Amino acid sequence: MTRLNWGMIGGGEGSQIGPAHRISAGLDGHFHLTAAALDIDPERGKSFAKQLGVAEDRAYGNWQEMLDGEKSRPDRLDLVTIATPNATHYEISRAFLEAGFHVLCEKPLTMTADEAEHIVAIAKEAGKICAVNYGYSGYPLVRQMKAMVTNGDLGNIRLIKAEFAHGFHADAEEADNPRVRWRYDPAQAGTSAVFADAGIHAFHMACFVAGQSPSKLSADFASLVGDRQLEDDAMINIRMDGGALCRLWTSAVAVGRMHGLTLQVFGEKGGLSWQQQHPDQLYWTPLNGRTQVLERGDATLSEQAVRASRIAIGHAEGLPVAFANIYHDLSEVLKASNAGNAPSPLALDYPTAVDGLWSMKAIEAAAKSAKSGGAWVTV
Repeated sequence: MTRLNWGMIGGGEGSQIGPAHRISAGLDGHFHLTAAALDIDPERGKSFAKQLGVAEDRAYGNWQEMLDGEKSRPDRLDLVTIATPNATHYEISRAFLEAGFHVLCEKPLTMTADEAEHIVAIAKEAGKICAVNYGYSGYPLVRQMKAMVTNGDLGNIRLIKAEFAHGFHADAEEADNPRVRWRYDPAQAGTSAVFADAGIHAFHMACFVAGQSPSKLSADFASLVGDRQLEDDAMINIRMDGGALCRLWTSAVAVGRMHGLTLQVFGEKGGLSWQQQHPDQLYWTPLNGRTQVLERGDATLSEQAVRASRIAIGHAEGLPVAFANIYHDLSEVLKASNAGNAPSPLALDYPTAVDGLWSMKAIEAAAKSAKSGGAWVTV
């Protein structure tokens, strides 16, 4: 198997997200970690990169060095993953796209919708992929939900209920912990905290599964712990362009909730329910029928779900495999492009910069609505 050259920025030793990307990118053997700038501390980043098997001349102290060192190489990188703090995403994505690299950026793509518009335009002009890691859309049964909606099994979608609520920021004693505090600082997090950080995953999944985009929304933001400048709880009502209504709740103060990402979709012919903490079961209830449990790994599922399932039925899969499906999609598209071929349509479900743009528009609209007492705002 020909492996693609992969570079990573951020996600160094001790990072929460870095190991998930490295496991996921390597799972199918499509990518090889070839170059890296992993840490804000140059020497620590270089040292850790070399521990991971990166050659010394491609272990960089910062992303600028990596860009300078990689852009003229004959064995240049096929994909660059950006897993740095939010406020740096725009600058780094822009620089690598303009230099002709394909990019996978952690969410949020940017800090503002204007910046996201710019990234979409740059990627289009350069003819390069800019994907955004809404990795939960890689779960096999999330793709099964999308396939069932697309196939018309639910009929017209009437209502979507999306949640991403946890309780890990509920302790007022932890409010000044640097790992928590930055999320509620507008200078570092932007116009929104918990909606931009957690709820936006539920938002993306609702749009992804339903195949609809938001047209307008109404939001109620609340700061329930200490003197936080940004919200730690939010309720958002969204009218979708295909006629569906989405009710979205996100919270960082829901004590007892662990991960809390759930999605329910209700149509005129039936309903679906899925929880990320129990990702291998999807509950399907036909109108006037009995609830059925669809199991990941069942060969009778949609082609999309079967393709995304890696382990035999009855054995648990998790987040790294969901992320790996995003990398698998990208590898198919990149290899097809390198060979001058069209990729399989099944490989085109990865989240793009356009998804990142919609997310930023929704975040800004929600913040505006919340400041206006929940007034409906056009997205």
